[in-house]
Amino acid sequence: MTTTAVRRTPRQLVAAVVGVVFLLVGVLGFVPGVTTDYDLLAGAGHHSGALLFGLFGVSVLHNLVHLAFGVAGLALARTPAGARNFLLVGGVIYLLLWLYGLIIDQDSAANFVPVNSADNWLHLGLAVGMILLGVLPMGARHPEAR
Repeated sequence: MTTTAVRRTPRQLVAAVVGVVFLLVGVLGFVPGVTTDYDLLAGAGHHSGALLFGLFGVSVLHNLVHLAFGVAGLALARTPAGARNFLLVGGVIYLLLWLYGLIIDQDSAANFVPVNSADNWLHLGLAVGMILLGVLPMGARHPEAR
């Protein structure tokens, strides 16, 4: 039996870790205790009173988005280009979500995700972090890393 070592670029590893974190956050959003006021967890919308870690507004939709981001991150981390695209496109999505959170009235139907002020700052941090991780040089160049 022959085994072949699979070499991953540092960016692939980072994208996989980010994907795992999104999966973990998505699962934790369904765990009472980690999510405070769990009995107020709604499917979507600003009426969901559940807070992940007592701070970040969550709903079933919000948790499912985190899970989907996590799956996408793990799937795209399989190739250097996929990892880079996940980090860049994901960062841009979070930048748009941050802007959306700033523009909408958090008590309106437009807040369907839902987001609160803590979410907005987290989304900005994720946007900046993911975009930087997508563009900064990371270790040895891999032929497919472009």
